[in-house]
Amino acid sequence: MSAKEAPTLPLLTPYKMGNFNLSHRIVMAPMGRLRSYNNVPQPHAILYHSQRTSEGGLLIAESTGISDTAQGYPNIPGIWTKEQVEAWKPIVDAVHAKGGIFFCQIVHVGRVSNPDFQPNRQAPISCTDKPLSPQSHGFDSVTTKFRAPRRLTTDEIPHIVNDFRIAARNAIEAGFDGVEIHGAHGYLIEQFLKDQVNDRIYKYGGSLKNRCRFALEVIEAVSEEIGAERVGIRLSPFADYNECGDSDPEALGIYMAKSLNKFGIAYCHVVEPRMKNPEEKSECSQSVVPMRKAFNGTFIVAGGYDREDGNKAIVENRADLVAYGRWFLANPDLPKRFQLNAPLNKYDRKLFYTTNSIYGYTDYPFLETIA
Repeated sequence: MSAKEAPTLPLLTPYKMGNFNLSHRIVMAPMGRLRSYNNVPQPHAILYHSQRTSEGGLLIAESTGISDTAQGYPNIPGIWTKEQVEAWKPIVDAVHAKGGIFFCQIVHVGRVSNPDFQPNRQAPISCTDKPLSPQSHGFDSVTTKFRAPRRLTTDEIPHIVNDFRIAARNAIEAGFDGVEIHGAHGYLIEQFLKDQVNDRIYKYGGSLKNRCRFALEVIEAVSEEIGAERVGIRLSPFADYNECGDSDPEALGIYMAKSLNKFGIAYCHVVEPRMKNPEEKSECSQSVVPMRKAFNGTFIVAGGYDREDGNKAIVENRADLVAYGRWFLANPDLPKRFQLNAPLNKYDRKLFYTTNSIYGYTDYPFLETIA
């Protein structure tokens, strides 16, 4: 069979996501890389993102802090200052120059922080005052001890919502095509969502509706600010990252999926239940298909996908788009490799979170350089 007659790979079929015409369904997932020194995006990110851009491909930038209280890791980019906005512009321009579509993931980590990352060495904020247990993160071998967070008052919550709004406005000023609100992985929004962390009562705690209120207020504010067609959200109802689990994740996922419909946002990006542990996938009987059926917009799945099961997810209509993290990190030309069924570069986990501007960042080879 000639190349012209070869069937098109499901992952490489075009897709219209609202106003965006995607040439394929392979999304670069948001991946923290810890290379934005002093929370300012650096020039080496221009090459990194440009390498991974294809005409009509969707990229989601790494978690980007919305304020000076949003940080919990070293060298994570921010988007709350003029300097940060200006530093993002050439990175976004490089993606657009190659025809890519670029969303900025905006985040507040909440209690997944400690005074080292906070202004005036204050306690981090959360929906609760329950601290995280000491834990070791992938970027170093040091065990981090967490101070008890400060429980936000009801009157303070609108100010955090407004920080998300301003961050979204700044992202559009930097040239991004839209933003992805980080409502996953145990960070602030998910701390409100999940009943094993949220111990509030009244307006922002207790019932499922109240626990979801903060997330939906953020979505509403950001949608009003930049237009719902430029807004996505990432959710991980089944995961238990950063000690953030829920007693009924399926009910939480479906409630959120249905609630999103009234805003008309661009997409819902969901982490598969098999990724309860961020490192490896595991066998799991739970499914995001009920969320897929409940949500009216573009549905993106992520979590342990390879070429074969990514194609299968599209064929079986379990997703519109599939996000790849580690494989995109190690294979800047991932769509081309999938098209040719070419071997993939192996990723080096030890270099995921170094501060080096080249090694494990921009030095993964393209197919042409291997041949």
